[in-house]
Amino acid sequence: MTENDSTGSPGNPTDSTEEIPVNLPDAGTATTEEAVAAVKEVSSELYRFAGVPGNASEPGPGVKECEGKDPDTYFTVYHPWNLAPAKPGDIDVAMENLKKKLNSGGWVTKGLYHDNSPNKALNLVADNDAKKVSVWIVQYSEDTTPSLGINVTSGCYRVPEGHTVDHF
Repeated sequence: MTENDSTGSPGNPTDSTEEIPVNLPDAGTATTEEAVAAVKEVSSELYRFAGVPGNASEPGPGVKECEGKDPDTYFTVYHPWNLAPAKPGDIDVAMENLKKKLNSGGWVTKGLYHDNSPNKALNLVADNDAKKVSVWIVQYSEDTTPSLGINVTSGCYRVPEGHTVDHF
């Protein structure tokens, strides 16, 4: 599911240039509201997987068109957010918990690497084919407020007959 070569930051709500992977897998048929709820549930699952108390950022998910498909019929859901552990030292614990959990229960780690940023941030990319979602997590350990940048992206949904895509 992860075919994104983006160099942007996941979980940065102010990053309006975030890229959605091309050739997204088919995620089935759902209304925009149903698909957004499914992606929100995945984000909640990731919060639980982190296993440390902390604050999750706003805003919520957004909807974009699937590249090369009718934008009135097909869409993908993305949800960028940050998790700032209550105790800065818990950032490593949260990432270790996520590394373990994102290799179980239908999750498969697709990449684990340090990026080219000055702080060599740890990046984790994982897919869940059953849920038709991908997650990209970046550990910002060296920031004033350590956090995890998390970006959840769905596959390409088709709206049911008689419905239209609600882009937001």
